[in-house]
Amino acid sequence: MHAQSRPSGRRTYTLLASAAGLAAVAALASALPADAHSGEGHGHHGPSRYQDVQLLSFNDLHGNLEPPSGSSGRVTETQADGTTKTVDAGGVEYLATHLRQARKGKAYSVTAAGGDLVGASPLISGLFHDEPTIEALDKLDLDVTTVGNHEFDEGAGELARLQNGGCHPTDGCYTDKRFKGADFPYLAANVLDEKTDKPILKPYWVWKKKDVRIGFIGVTLEGTPGIVSADGVKGLAFKDEVETIDKYAKVLQRQGVQSIVALVHEGGFPSSSNYDYDCDSPGAGSGISGPIVDIAKNVTPAVDALVTGHTHTAYACTIDDPAGNPRTVTSAASFGRLYTDTTLTYDRYTGDIARTAVKSANHVVSRDVAKAPDMTELIGRWNTLAAPIGNRAIGYVSADVNNTGTESPMGDLIADAQFAYGKELDPETDLALMNPGGVRAGLTYAAKGSEGDGVVTYAEGFTVQPFANTVNLQDFTGAQLIQVLKEQVSGSNAAAPKILLPSKGLTYTLDLTKTGADRVVTESVKLNGTAVDPAATYRVATNSFLAGGGDGFTTLGQGTDDVVGTDDLSALAQYLTANSSATSPLAPPATNRITIVQ
Repeated sequence: MHAQSRPSGRRTYTLLASAAGLAAVAALASALPADAHSGEGHGHHGPSRYQDVQLLSFNDLHGNLEPPSGSSGRVTETQADGTTKTVDAGGVEYLATHLRQARKGKAYSVTAAGGDLVGASPLISGLFHDEPTIEALDKLDLDVTTVGNHEFDEGAGELARLQNGGCHPTDGCYTDKRFKGADFPYLAANVLDEKTDKPILKPYWVWKKKDVRIGFIGVTLEGTPGIVSADGVKGLAFKDEVETIDKYAKVLQRQGVQSIVALVHEGGFPSSSNYDYDCDSPGAGSGISGPIVDIAKNVTPAVDALVTGHTHTAYACTIDDPAGNPRTVTSAASFGRLYTDTTLTYDRYTGDIARTAVKSANHVVSRDVAKAPDMTELIGRWNTLAAPIGNRAIGYVSADVNNTGTESPMGDLIADAQFAYGKELDPETDLALMNPGGVRAGLTYAAKGSEGDGVVTYAEGFTVQPFANTVNLQDFTGAQLIQVLKEQVSGSNAAAPKILLPSKGLTYTLDLTKTGADRVVTESVKLNGTAVDPAATYRVATNSFLAGGGDGFTTLGQGTDDVVGTDDLSALAQYLTANSSATSPLAPPATNRITIVQ
């Protein structure tokens, strides 16, 4: 299955420039001739040697068409006096306006994305298998994107449908019009069909404007199978990011394309959470850590810039390539709160990017601009279809239930709900464990619509748990249970711990002054105040992703006496309905199950 080429009649102009909000410019000192940015030409003399090309980019939208709420809908900005403030951001009605304003006057402009544009989406998109998001991205004039791990949530067949169109094989068509698919290419250079050993979608794409050509190579993180359900990646092989990019850079060069941008769904962690942090200030690349650093340091110098994602962080950095030359690496946080404006100076003599002139900055998708009418219409249309399901009340809360912190109230609440559901399936159920990455949002006390303060709607629950995982029961020995807890901070999770959320009754100490598996204090692991017996058997409820060994929890994939129950959102809704009312709302759980020593 191969992605279709972009229709030739589609606009290939436009991208960005200045945007609302303050932004730090990760700029390399320009060392070009005086006419470096003079553009198309000087009358009868023809085009100048150098042509600025605007590259607009964003990543990890996750179907957030409406403005995301809570901390998911804010960014932190540095002020002139060194203080910080938070700014409300995001929503495609505003993203469209900002991108369109940025493109004005830019004859050479291309828009690209770093993956995870769909998947783990709020109800307005997720309920319809993300067709609304693809429609919105078409209206945003997205030119190209790489796949991310969440593009595989529903498998390669569904990804092909998002690219090529057609109605959903189970749910059919949602409107009287056949879904036409994306009119931009999804790239998947390092995702191979195990039978054919070839990419399942196009590995690269070339943007052309008159005599200017820029190639785009798209890859997702090699570790995608470890963070996606097994069914989603069945029959697929995920290859090394660097080797794949290098391979296709050579292919592009053989075709005469010297200017190359890599779209990489893998990211880093800047030293500051401020979106406008200058991560080059201590020295090139030293302000950022994480997997993208090694990738950027090793990808062939033939690649001129890397647009990244996955970590939901914001940065516009330079990291030296293998030849020792600075190279731009960017990420625009997540949920459509930012976009990146990068200027690539194209050298018509060499066909390459003059890297001494590359500059890049992140800009806030602020909500103080006019909403794009076409996006307002799109949101309204899909909300009308979703309303009968989404507006149903499923519970009541007395305050915000946040999903922040090592042990989050929202994660604890989900674990309690799965534990309660597990007890219904099997009274012998002892506890539940929830993965933090599956808690996509918290619950807000303030009403989002006309439902009233404190009311939890199905749509809000869907935003918290959009994956449609099932709740599974498995038996483990006490020794295995302790090993599961140690896998939170060891093995593949040693560098970036994934702390599971425990149901009430399970307590232990996490000693962060230690390293590796020792950070979980074995003798502190207790269930209802009694030490876990390594030889005893415990019945554990998890979601199907964890039950398959996801997120590096290999021991959870070794349980016995499996029972598969309903979907996780139904378990949450059932728990909220049973344990709350308008007169007796549910209070956020106290996060006292894990004792953290720092």
